Amino acid sequence: MGAFLALASAACYGLVDFAGGLLSRRVHFAVVTFLGQVGGLLLALTAALLLPAETVWSADVAWGALSGVGSALAMHFLNRGLSRGAMSVVVPVSAVTGVALSVLCGVTFLGDRPTPLAWLGIGVTVPALWLVSAGGTGRAGRGRSGRLPVDGLIASLGVAVQYIGLAQVDPASGIWPVATGRLAAVLLLLPSTWRYAREFRQPARLLGRAVLIGAGAALALILYLWATQRQMLAVAVVLASLYPAVPTVLGLTVLRERVTRAQTVGLMGAVAAVILLSLG
Repeated sequence: MGAFLALASAACYGLVDFAGGLLSRRVHFAVVTFLGQVGGLLLALTAALLLPAETVWSADVAWGALSGVGSALAMHFLNRGLSRGAMSVVVPVSAVTGVALSVLCGVTFLGDRPTPLAWLGIGVTVPALWLVSAGGTGRAGRGRSGRLPVDGLIASLGVAVQYIGLAQVDPASGIWPVATGRLAAVLLLLPSTWRYAREFRQPARLLGRAVLIGAGAALALILYLWATQRQMLAVAVVLASLYPAVPTVLGLTVLRERVTRAQTVGLMGAVAAVILLSLG
Protein backbone atom coordinates (compact mmCIF):
# COMPACT_ATOMS: atom_id res chain seq x y z
CA MET A 1 0.00 0.00 0.00
CA GLY A 2 2.88 2.39 0.74
CA ALA A 3 4.33 1.91 -2.73
CA PHE A 4 0.90 2.41 -4.31
CA LEU A 5 0.32 5.67 -2.41
CA ALA A 6 3.76 6.97 -3.39
CA LEU A 7 3.08 6.17 -7.04
CA ALA A 8 -0.33 7.86 -6.79
CA SER A 9 1.48 10.91 -5.42
CA ALA A 10 3.84 10.82 -8.40
CA ALA A 11 0.87 10.61 -10.77
CA CYS A 12 -0.75 13.67 -9.15
CA TYR A 13 2.49 15.62 -9.24
CA GLY A 14 3.01 14.67 -12.86
CA LEU A 15 -0.45 15.91 -13.85
CA VAL A 16 0.14 19.12 -11.88
CA ASP A 17 3.54 19.58 -13.53
CA PHE A 18 2.03 19.10 -16.98
CA ALA A 19 -0.85 21.52 -16.34
CA GLY A 20 1.42 24.04 -14.63
CA GLY A 21 3.87 23.95 -17.51
CA LEU A 22 1.10 24.78 -19.97
CA LEU A 23 -0.26 27.55 -17.74
CA SER A 24 3.18 29.10 -17.17
CA ARG A 25 3.31 29.88 -20.89
CA ARG A 26 0.42 32.31 -20.38
CA VAL A 27 0.69 33.51 -16.76
CA HIS A 28 3.69 34.87 -14.81
CA PHE A 29 5.44 32.26 -12.67
CA ALA A 30 4.85 34.24 -9.45
CA VAL A 31 1.09 34.12 -10.02
CA VAL A 32 1.12 30.37 -10.66
CA THR A 33 3.29 29.75 -7.60
CA PHE A 34 1.34 31.90 -5.12
CA LEU A 35 -2.17 30.96 -6.21
CA GLY A 36 -1.08 27.34 -6.33
CA GLN A 37 -0.18 27.46 -2.65
CA VAL A 38 -3.50 29.16 -1.88
CA GLY A 39 -5.31 26.35 -3.68
CA GLY A 40 -3.26 23.81 -1.77
CA LEU A 41 -4.14 25.49 1.52
CA LEU A 42 -7.87 25.38 0.73
CA LEU A 43 -7.79 21.68 -0.17
CA ALA A 44 -5.59 20.72 2.79
CA LEU A 45 -7.82 22.59 5.25
CA THR A 46 -10.89 20.90 3.83
CA ALA A 47 -9.26 17.47 4.05
CA ALA A 48 -8.04 18.13 7.60
CA LEU A 49 -11.56 19.06 8.72
CA LEU A 50 -13.16 16.08 7.00
CA LEU A 51 -10.56 13.65 8.39
CA PRO A 52 -10.18 14.65 12.05
CA ALA A 53 -6.82 14.01 13.71
CA GLU A 54 -6.38 12.11 16.95
CA THR A 55 -3.72 14.44 18.35
CA VAL A 56 -1.74 17.28 16.82
CA TRP A 57 1.48 18.07 18.68
CA SER A 58 3.48 21.26 18.30
CA ALA A 59 6.33 19.25 16.76
CA ASP A 60 3.99 18.06 14.00
CA VAL A 61 3.00 21.66 13.28
CA ALA A 62 6.67 22.68 13.16
CA TRP A 63 7.63 19.86 10.78
CA GLY A 64 4.63 20.68 8.60
CA ALA A 65 5.61 24.35 8.49
CA LEU A 66 9.18 23.42 7.54
CA SER A 67 7.82 21.24 4.77
CA GLY A 68 5.81 24.23 3.54
CA VAL A 69 8.93 26.38 3.43
CA GLY A 70 10.50 23.70 1.24
CA SER A 71 7.43 23.66 -1.02
CA ALA A 72 7.53 27.44 -1.44
CA LEU A 73 11.21 27.37 -2.35
CA ALA A 74 10.80 24.44 -4.71
CA MET A 75 7.86 25.86 -6.64
CA HIS A 76 9.17 29.43 -6.78
CA PHE A 77 12.56 28.51 -8.23
CA LEU A 78 11.23 25.68 -10.38
CA ASN A 79 8.62 27.95 -11.98
CA ARG A 80 11.15 30.77 -12.31
CA GLY A 81 13.58 28.49 -14.08
CA LEU A 82 10.87 27.19 -16.41
CA SER A 83 9.77 30.75 -17.20
CA ARG A 84 13.35 31.44 -18.32
CA GLY A 85 13.23 28.49 -20.66
CA ALA A 86 15.61 26.45 -18.50
CA MET A 87 13.64 23.19 -18.62
CA SER A 88 16.70 21.28 -19.83
CA VAL A 89 18.51 22.29 -16.64
CA VAL A 90 15.93 22.96 -13.94
CA VAL A 91 13.73 19.87 -14.18
CA PRO A 92 16.44 17.17 -14.21
CA VAL A 93 18.59 18.96 -11.62
CA SER A 94 15.68 19.50 -9.22
CA ALA A 95 14.35 15.95 -9.65
CA VAL A 96 17.62 14.04 -9.40
CA THR A 97 19.27 16.16 -6.70
CA GLY A 98 16.05 16.23 -4.65
CA VAL A 99 15.92 12.45 -4.66
CA ALA A 100 19.61 12.11 -3.78
CA LEU A 101 19.39 14.52 -0.85
CA SER A 102 16.26 12.88 0.54
CA VAL A 103 17.64 9.35 0.30
CA LEU A 104 20.96 10.42 1.82
CA CYS A 105 19.18 12.04 4.76
CA GLY A 106 16.91 9.02 5.28
CA VAL A 107 19.81 6.58 5.35
CA THR A 108 22.23 8.76 7.33
CA PHE A 109 19.98 10.35 9.94
CA LEU A 110 16.64 8.53 9.99
CA GLY A 111 17.80 4.92 10.10
CA ASP A 112 16.44 3.82 6.71
CA ARG A 113 17.93 0.51 5.60
CA PRO A 114 16.83 -0.28 2.03
CA THR A 115 17.14 -3.86 0.84
CA PRO A 116 19.58 -4.71 -1.97
CA LEU A 117 16.68 -4.71 -4.46
CA ALA A 118 15.56 -1.31 -3.21
CA TRP A 119 19.10 0.06 -3.55
CA LEU A 120 19.19 -1.23 -7.11
CA GLY A 121 15.89 0.52 -7.76
CA ILE A 122 17.23 3.76 -6.31
CA GLY A 123 20.31 3.46 -8.47
CA VAL A 124 18.21 2.96 -11.60
CA THR A 125 15.93 5.90 -10.73
CA VAL A 126 18.60 8.61 -10.82
CA PRO A 127 19.68 8.17 -14.48
CA ALA A 128 16.08 7.37 -15.47
CA LEU A 129 14.83 10.68 -14.07
CA TRP A 130 17.61 12.56 -15.84
CA LEU A 131 16.89 10.90 -19.19
CA VAL A 132 13.12 11.41 -18.92
CA SER A 133 13.46 15.07 -17.88
CA ALA A 134 16.30 16.22 -20.12
CA GLY A 135 16.18 13.74 -22.97
CA GLY A 136 13.61 15.57 -25.05
CA THR A 137 14.74 19.16 -24.77
CA GLY A 138 17.42 19.08 -27.47
CA ARG A 139 18.71 22.58 -27.97
CA ALA A 140 15.65 24.17 -26.43
CA GLY A 141 16.33 25.82 -23.14
CA ARG A 142 20.06 26.17 -23.73
CA GLY A 143 21.95 29.43 -24.00
CA ARG A 144 21.46 31.75 -21.08
CA SER A 145 19.15 29.30 -19.27
CA GLY A 146 21.75 26.54 -19.50
CA ARG A 147 24.10 28.71 -17.46
CA LEU A 148 21.59 28.99 -14.62
CA PRO A 149 21.47 25.65 -12.77
CA VAL A 150 21.04 27.59 -9.53
CA ASP A 151 17.25 27.55 -9.98
CA GLY A 152 17.27 23.76 -10.20
CA LEU A 153 19.62 23.34 -7.23
CA ILE A 154 17.55 25.58 -4.94
CA ALA A 155 14.38 23.85 -6.12
CA SER A 156 15.93 20.47 -5.32
CA LEU A 157 16.81 21.64 -1.81
CA GLY A 158 13.20 22.73 -1.37
CA VAL A 159 11.96 19.36 -2.62
CA ALA A 160 14.17 17.52 -0.12
CA VAL A 161 13.06 19.74 2.80
CA GLN A 162 9.42 19.27 1.79
CA TYR A 163 9.66 15.48 1.69
CA ILE A 164 11.86 15.05 4.77
CA GLY A 165 9.75 17.43 6.88
CA LEU A 166 6.48 15.63 6.18
CA ALA A 167 8.07 12.25 6.86
CA GLN A 168 8.73 13.28 10.48
CA VAL A 169 5.14 13.97 11.55
CA ASP A 170 3.12 11.65 13.77
CA PRO A 171 0.38 9.76 11.89
CA ALA A 172 -2.02 10.81 14.64
CA SER A 173 -1.78 14.41 13.42
CA GLY A 174 -3.80 13.59 10.31
CA ILE A 175 -3.68 16.12 7.47
CA TRP A 176 -2.92 19.14 9.67
CA PRO A 177 0.84 19.14 8.94
CA VAL A 178 0.08 19.48 5.22
CA ALA A 179 -2.35 22.33 5.94
CA THR A 180 0.22 24.02 8.17
CA GLY A 181 2.79 23.69 5.42
CA ARG A 182 0.53 25.32 2.84
CA LEU A 183 -0.13 28.21 5.25
CA ALA A 184 3.61 28.66 5.81
CA ALA A 185 4.19 28.64 2.04
CA VAL A 186 1.49 31.27 1.45
CA LEU A 187 2.93 33.55 4.15
CA LEU A 188 6.46 33.10 2.83
CA LEU A 189 5.45 33.92 -0.73
CA LEU A 190 3.12 36.78 0.15
CA PRO A 191 5.75 39.58 0.19
CA SER A 192 6.99 38.69 -3.29
CA THR A 193 3.48 39.02 -4.72
CA TRP A 194 3.58 42.80 -4.24
CA ARG A 195 6.43 42.99 -6.70
CA TYR A 196 4.34 41.25 -9.34
CA ALA A 197 0.95 42.71 -8.39
CA ARG A 198 0.20 43.76 -11.97
CA GLU A 199 0.70 40.21 -13.18
CA PHE A 200 -2.37 39.11 -11.22
CA ARG A 201 -4.58 41.04 -13.64
CA GLN A 202 -5.49 37.93 -15.56
CA PRO A 203 -8.79 36.36 -16.67
CA ALA A 204 -10.54 34.63 -13.79
CA ARG A 205 -10.40 31.26 -15.55
CA LEU A 206 -6.59 31.37 -15.66
CA LEU A 207 -6.34 32.38 -12.00
CA GLY A 208 -8.79 29.63 -11.09
CA ARG A 209 -6.70 27.14 -13.03
CA ALA A 210 -3.65 28.06 -10.96
CA VAL A 211 -5.65 27.47 -7.77
CA LEU A 212 -6.79 24.05 -9.01
CA ILE A 213 -3.23 23.09 -9.93
CA GLY A 214 -2.13 23.94 -6.39
CA ALA A 215 -4.95 21.84 -4.97
CA GLY A 216 -3.68 18.92 -7.01
CA ALA A 217 -0.18 19.43 -5.61
CA ALA A 218 -1.60 19.38 -2.07
CA LEU A 219 -3.39 16.12 -2.83
CA ALA A 220 -0.07 14.69 -4.02
CA LEU A 221 1.52 15.70 -0.71
CA ILE A 222 -1.29 14.08 1.28
CA LEU A 223 -0.79 10.84 -0.63
CA TYR A 224 2.96 11.08 -0.04
CA LEU A 225 2.37 11.66 3.70
CA TRP A 226 0.28 8.51 3.89
CA ALA A 227 2.95 6.63 1.93
CA THR A 228 5.69 7.57 4.43
CA GLN A 229 3.55 6.15 7.22
CA ARG A 230 3.62 2.76 5.49
CA GLN A 231 7.02 2.82 3.79
CA MET A 232 10.56 3.98 4.60
CA LEU A 233 11.43 7.51 3.49
CA ALA A 234 14.11 6.46 0.99
CA VAL A 235 11.66 4.30 -0.98
CA ALA A 236 8.63 6.62 -0.69
CA VAL A 237 10.64 9.63 -1.91
CA VAL A 238 12.06 7.78 -4.91
CA LEU A 239 8.66 6.46 -6.00
CA ALA A 240 6.96 9.82 -5.50
CA SER A 241 9.75 11.53 -7.45
CA LEU A 242 9.02 9.57 -10.63
CA TYR A 243 6.53 12.29 -11.58
CA PRO A 244 8.60 13.61 -14.55
CA ALA A 245 7.58 10.48 -16.46
CA VAL A 246 3.93 11.60 -16.46
CA PRO A 247 4.39 14.85 -18.45
CA THR A 248 6.53 12.92 -20.93
CA VAL A 249 3.76 10.37 -21.52
CA LEU A 250 1.10 13.09 -21.67
CA GLY A 251 3.21 15.05 -24.13
CA LEU A 252 3.30 11.97 -26.35
CA THR A 253 -0.40 11.10 -26.08
CA VAL A 254 -2.06 14.52 -25.68
CA LEU A 255 0.26 16.99 -27.40
CA ARG A 256 1.50 14.51 -30.00
CA GLU A 257 5.10 15.29 -29.12
CA ARG A 258 7.91 13.01 -30.23
CA VAL A 259 9.65 11.08 -27.48
CA THR A 260 13.38 10.75 -27.97
CA ARG A 261 15.39 7.59 -27.63
CA ALA A 262 16.85 8.88 -24.37
CA GLN A 263 13.38 9.47 -22.94
CA THR A 264 12.29 5.98 -24.00
CA VAL A 265 15.24 4.49 -22.14
CA GLY A 266 14.41 6.69 -19.15
CA LEU A 267 10.78 5.54 -19.11
CA MET A 268 11.87 1.90 -19.26
CA GLY A 269 14.26 2.60 -16.39
CA ALA A 270 11.44 4.19 -14.39
CA VAL A 271 9.27 1.09 -14.86
CA ALA A 272 12.17 -1.12 -13.76
CA ALA A 273 12.74 1.09 -10.70
CA VAL A 274 9.07 0.81 -9.70
CA ILE A 275 9.24 -2.98 -9.90
CA LEU A 276 12.49 -3.20 -7.95
CA LEU A 277 11.35 -0.77 -5.23
CA SER A 278 7.99 -2.52 -4.88
CA LEU A 279 9.62 -5.92 -4.51
CA GLY A 280 12.32 -4.58 -2.20
